[in-house]
Amino acid sequence: MQKIRIKIKGYDYKVVEKAVKQIIDAVVETGASIRGPIPLPSRKWKIAVHRSPHIDAKSKEHFGIIESIRLVDILDPNAKTIETITKLQIPSGVEVTIK
Repeated sequence: MQKIRIKIKGYDYKVVEKAVKQIIDAVVETGASIRGPIPLPSRKWKIAVHRSPHIDAKSKEHFGIIESIRLVDILDPNAKTIETITKLQIPSGVEVTIK
């Protein structure tokens, strides 16, 4: 039994969900079975920056960004499934990793 694992990452969860929906629709159309999307834990990046290091050294601004990750497994893929996945137009701002 062959399996293709697709990992979708992005900073905007709406764009990530749109990309996952496109992948799922394309795979189901080719006749392969699918498992997912499985939401993985989000990564939160936080940083504190001094507003003015010379006058108010204790005054800081806080910035943060959240990375959303989804996992999709394609079970029993055929040649048409692989061809369809490679030709998909994924929205910008989304990173897709295929294993």
